[in-house]
Amino acid sequence: MIKYLFLQPNNMNDYDMKEEKGAIDEKKALTLKTLTKSSVWDVQENDIFRMFEAAEKEADLKENFRHYLDIIRSAFEMEEVKIDKPEVIKKYEARGFKIANIKLDENTHMKLAIKKRPIMRVTDLTYENIRHISAAKLMEVIDRNFGGGWDSLSQSIQDIIESGFDISTTTLPQDRLHKPGGMYEKKVNDGFEVLEIAKGTWVEAIFAKLKPIAEKPKIKFDEDLDRQDDNEDDDEDLPEVDDSYDDEDEDDEFDEDQLTEESYRTTFETDPDDLSLDAAEVSDDDDY
Repeated sequence: MIKYLFLQPNNMNDYDMKEEKGAIDEKKALTLKTLTKSSVWDVQENDIFRMFEAAEKEADLKENFRHYLDIIRSAFEMEEVKIDKPEVIKKYEARGFKIANIKLDENTHMKLAIKKRPIMRVTDLTYENIRHISAAKLMEVIDRNFGGGWDSLSQSIQDIIESGFDISTTTLPQDRLHKPGGMYEKKVNDGFEVLEIAKGTWVEAIFAKLKPIAEKPKIKFDEDLDRQDDNEDDDEDLPEVDDSYDDEDEDDEFDEDQLTEESYRTTFETDPDDLSLDAAEVSDDDDY
């Protein structure tokens, strides 16, 4: 009798295995209709072809095809192979493309070449893909940025990175960076990846750790309905407001028959002598 022994890697515990299984199940559950510009970074070329194959029986596949391509293009390079010859196919494969036939309906077929977009430079980072790379991968990307360190990154790139990662930096003399009990040791023990960038006799250390996904608060509909009912009960106790309007109460109207010449008078009859100033009464000695 043959016995099979399955060994679990030392670096993968039960929690990690559940996380990995959950990620695989989620990827399998994705379809063209549920695919987003964020989740598309979790799949590979064969997954895209599988989704198209699964959607062949859907009546609106051709109608929504352009929309699906727009989402896929955010993470994949994509070209239609219009010349179906072996030498042309080999050129696509040499460039890293994978090719498959796509059926949109009974009369529409096409050959599609796709390739996952690599994340090599900091300019490749987006809000959609930042949570789909590891901290170690992020350190590689930052290290390729001419070795300038964290401050060399533009503010927009820093904002993208910090939307998915906890980032902290420190710059210390080389002989003090790895001091026992210091920031370096604490960050590494806390699960941070670290990138060291030499700056003369000093070293800048960039620490990065993927942020946990914040759970959305669950809405308790029963409590909301109870609050709504309570508010309706409170409204019943409010006094009624009389919205009626009576024209007879308006007493500010003008009666044209009562308008006289005096109603239009805007000047006063005054003797001009009373309005004159006596210059003789003003002397230079008067204080102002």
